[in-house]
Amino acid sequence: MREFPGTTGLVFNEPLLWEKAKKGRCGMSLPRRDVDPAPLDDDLAGDAPDFPDLSEVDVVRHYTRLSQWNFAVDLGMYPLGSCTMKYNPKINEKLAAIPGFAGAHPLLPVEIAQGALRLMFELERFLTEITGLDAVSLQPAAGAQGELAGMLMIHAFHKSKGSHRTKIIVPDTAHGTNPASAALCGYVPVKVRSNDQGILSPEAVAAVTDEETAGIMITNPNTLGLFEENISQIARIVHEKGGLVYCDGANMNAVMGIVDAKKMGVDIQHLNLHKTFSTPHGAGGPGSGPVCVTEQLARFLPVPRIVQRNGQYAFSEEYPESIGKLHAFYGNFGVMIKAYSYILTMGPQLKRVSELAVLNANYVKEKLKSVLHLPHDRPCMHECVFSDRFQKDHKITTLDMVKRLMDYGFHPPTIYFPLVVEGAIMIEPTETESKEDLDLFIDAFKAVAKEAEQAPELLRQAPGRCKVKRLDETSAARHPCLSG
Repeated sequence: MREFPGTTGLVFNEPLLWEKAKKGRCGMSLPRRDVDPAPLDDDLAGDAPDFPDLSEVDVVRHYTRLSQWNFAVDLGMYPLGSCTMKYNPKINEKLAAIPGFAGAHPLLPVEIAQGALRLMFELERFLTEITGLDAVSLQPAAGAQGELAGMLMIHAFHKSKGSHRTKIIVPDTAHGTNPASAALCGYVPVKVRSNDQGILSPEAVAAVTDEETAGIMITNPNTLGLFEENISQIARIVHEKGGLVYCDGANMNAVMGIVDAKKMGVDIQHLNLHKTFSTPHGAGGPGSGPVCVTEQLARFLPVPRIVQRNGQYAFSEEYPESIGKLHAFYGNFGVMIKAYSYILTMGPQLKRVSELAVLNANYVKEKLKSVLHLPHDRPCMHECVFSDRFQKDHKITTLDMVKRLMDYGFHPPTIYFPLVVEGAIMIEPTETESKEDLDLFIDAFKAVAKEAEQAPELLRQAPGRCKVKRLDETSAARHPCLSG
């Protein structure tokens, strides 16, 4: 009998630190003072912060116990679609912690920051080769900011031509932040529905493209995990009306070394270094969302740009048509170090990464389509999307199934997204999961689907083995407790 990783092993409860504290306890020993105390004036110091008094063992046990409550990619697979929660080599974390990098101040003179500047300069060159585009800025601090930079450059491009345009086309299979990024730049997002194959048809794009169209934001592969195979024809339609093509590259993990964005007709593409290139994604950051462009748009990239002159690397703001700065300094440098290390390590094997990610997703799709409804039964890319249609007769929902999956020891996949699929279950296994682990996940989901028919009440009460049992999510959303 196959043994699943879920268990009811010993997990400790843990109160708030203030509930554990006892006055006078101390978690560290300070060296003997060799100067006289000089207390601050009360008017300057103000009220002291309310720190709990704890011993060292209190502190160690507190955080160790809390760590038992968390799921992590070091414990098991994260099948979250559109997130690329893959295991990443620990060596890249070590390299990002090299003192010369980790301790570098952002205001260092360029003369003593040559190593950091060279790394960023070369990383830009790597990303142009991987995407097929001509120029890159590493400045955007996350994917959404990369989108914003793309929209600002589209606006700057049309302004340079004396043209005022009002609309951005956004497919229903685009990432959720795309319409917001367009609206932030003053554009009206125009929704286009995907066809019965789950992709955009050129006819639908042509119907909404006119001289008011500034561009299109297209996610490829899209959020259904399908490749937009008509993208070149769509790009021609938009270009013929004077618009630009923006490609959301958050799903780059499926196409590295396989597609050339420029040859597809893409003018702008952002990447997520924190998804595709070796930074564990999630928990709120950090992120990095470089934006890549064709030569005609390079002059609009954010400043400062990293340039090489006379064998030296430096920042330059000598780009009068630039959209300007997106934020202070240059983003999350540690993420760039990890991406640089990952790319150098993998080299041409980046293509193999994508091939295995696609293979794993199609393996999961084929193995589960007998027990879960598959809206689009065709080869997928790095992720596959199911729904709960087969389970509705038993009054079991997507939420019920993934809650029960937790009892088997697996993190739930993405649910209820993309919105174009009712009751969506989006699974992205990533290339770092072995066949044995995929088979465990597949068997667990099959077991849950069987329970949906034979013991539906078990699913409605799930999870039963986790530290925290089934939550009242409706009440939590309507009456959140934010006071701690």
